[in-house]
Amino acid sequence: MESKRLQLLEEEDKQKKVARMGFNASSLLQKNKLGFLNATSYCRLAHELRVSCMQRKKVQIQSSDPSALASDRFNLILADTNSDRLFTVNDVKVGGSKYGIISLRGLKTPSLKVHMHENLYFTNRKVNSVCWASLNHLDSHILLCLMGIAETPGCATLLPASLFVSSHPERPGMLCSFRIPGAWSCAWSLNIQANNCFSTGLSRRVLVTNVVTGHRQSFGTSSDVLAQQFALMAPLLFNGCRSGEIFAIDLRCRNQGKGWKATRLFHDSAVTSVQILQEEQNLMASDMAGTIKLWDLRTTKCIRQYEGHVNEYAYLPLHVHEEEGIVVAVGQDCYTRIWSFHDACLLRTIPSPHPTSKSDIPSVAFSSRLGGFRGAPGLLMAVQQDLYCFSYS
Repeated sequence: MESKRLQLLEEEDKQKKVARMGFNASSLLQKNKLGFLNATSYCRLAHELRVSCMQRKKVQIQSSDPSALASDRFNLILADTNSDRLFTVNDVKVGGSKYGIISLRGLKTPSLKVHMHENLYFTNRKVNSVCWASLNHLDSHILLCLMGIAETPGCATLLPASLFVSSHPERPGMLCSFRIPGAWSCAWSLNIQANNCFSTGLSRRVLVTNVVTGHRQSFGTSSDVLAQQFALMAPLLFNGCRSGEIFAIDLRCRNQGKGWKATRLFHDSAVTSVQILQEEQNLMASDMAGTIKLWDLRTTKCIRQYEGHVNEYAYLPLHVHEEEGIVVAVGQDCYTRIWSFHDACLLRTIPSPHPTSKSDIPSVAFSSRLGGFRGAPGLLMAVQQDLYCFSYS
């Protein structure tokens, strides 16, 4: 396993990467010149070619506490909507976790430098799930689901992003916590039917909470809810369960009413991630058997499957980027795989820069505009104490 990783790293350094057999810049330009490709196909294949040629570069992280950067290990990273900030959860040497926000505005070649905004907020409880929340404005808060420990019950906490920016210390925003024991997953709603609401997936229950009024709706399920996402246009909340079931909750139904399950799909293993696509006619899901499927929500049929993902029992996210036409997932074997969204072809397998370990599975974020509106497409990878950038050349 280690010899394979080192071999792949060597090939990465030598740029011996091919997305498809016989596929390179020359052949792509020739086919386009001869009229064999329409504009859509040409753009899609050009993106694939750039993905196959992305080079790994280490990002320099600047912080007011450089010693902490050398010892604290990345647990996860999560990009905001505009991809100009990363929320980070870091495992500290003495035990427990602390949070930070990395500003990506300085992420420009050739010098890749970013700044870590830290906060004294610290927890000795495990973070089960996290997502960006838009309470005051877009991505104004971070929603965290924390596991209970000893006498302290689990909770969902809304953490203002402004806590991490020293320029506005006098108005940090609203910090609030909700006693919600045993939450496996969470999702923030941008749907007008559930304004100012978030959902938590519990053991055999889904809880939808209005942050402003405190009103709650509870929906009983037959299994633990491990993944969630609100639709933006349709009044639906999609849930992935340990049993392998994926179902949608119609937000217009009362919790005591009948018929609130709007859609039902089934995997053969525990579902760890659900992603609703832009037109809300398709959904992509991954599970603990390493299966990634694209579902048609109108026919409830699987229309495409993405092979090669490795997972046996871990809670691993799935990243779908329709604009670039790719699907990204990190496996339990610590390899990051990138597929073509359109035909499920495996475009690239990226080895971890560090030796494979169950405790060092990389956390990644892909964006069409890393660093904000004028940024270039690329992949960020956090592993151990390091942050790497794979950008389009």
